[in-house]
Amino acid sequence: MSHPLTRVLTLLELLQSHPRLTGRELADRLGTDVRTVRRYAAHLRDLGIPVAAERGRHGGYCLARGYRMPPLVLTNDEALAVVVGLLAAERLGMSMTTPAHSGALAKIERVLPRGLREPLAAIRETLSFTTNTVTAQAPETGVLLALAQASRARTAVRMSYRSWRQEQTERDLDPYGVVFHRGRWYVVGRDHQYDSPRTFRIDRIAALATGTRTFTVPDGFDPVTHLTSALARVPYRWDVEVLIHGPLDEVARRLPRSAVTLAADAAGVVLHARAERLDGMARLLAALEWPVTIRRPDELRPALRDLADQLTAAADRGAE
Repeated sequence: MSHPLTRVLTLLELLQSHPRLTGRELADRLGTDVRTVRRYAAHLRDLGIPVAAERGRHGGYCLARGYRMPPLVLTNDEALAVVVGLLAAERLGMSMTTPAHSGALAKIERVLPRGLREPLAAIRETLSFTTNTVTAQAPETGVLLALAQASRARTAVRMSYRSWRQEQTERDLDPYGVVFHRGRWYVVGRDHQYDSPRTFRIDRIAALATGTRTFTVPDGFDPVTHLTSALARVPYRWDVEVLIHGPLDEVARRLPRSAVTLAADAAGVVLHARAERLDGMARLLAALEWPVTIRRPDELRPALRDLADQLTAAADRGAE
């Protein structure tokens, strides 16, 4: 007879979670009979999993002493994706049930290689989300995991950081927490260069080294509150509004929602954005397949013309 795979795997999970269970206890939990439990146990043995069956009044089923399931084979990136996905679903209100997510995280961590358990546990304890979450711009996995561990252990780090002006600096940081906001990952902490709390985009960290000096987070400090307040104060030179003559759903798929907001309009889609440089906004609009009408600023028009001249020159340039 065939045996439902889900019940066989559930039997294995029960045996990993309990030192010994009787056939009747297993049958009740699996919703079957004792005879079927014996078949399931035999199937696990066929798969090389040492299930021991002891007869008698105090007998039952158990895994052989010292047996552990082999580590789950996941790369750092894969493991991080699974854990962050479960955390996001739980903390952003998309979870089915709390026990389901907690159980899934516990199972994943139990079978991961030891070298991954601690970094992912640090992610679980230190990561925060804001409700304005969109498609992510992923940082380097090793840097993210190292920051989470340093934040949990209250250990300072030294990082090589590239600013939006492409300036490279070496910074000493006490990482208070990691935050995911509007498609980007940030670390919030005390920047020793300015001796004050600062916010850094993790995808701009080129290298990171964990030190030995420890620190204490100020009482009542909330990384999410600091991040959103800091971003609200960021000065932008240009306020951009453009009408895109295309369908909203298709336009939304082509534009980074972390950089723009879109609204439906009778004539198409209205794009709003704040920008430090208009040449970047010109390149963004040029990549679209629909006509656009510039509402503001007028300075965006010459930026588009300059880009058009560059493209024309490239098309006319002969092969060397």
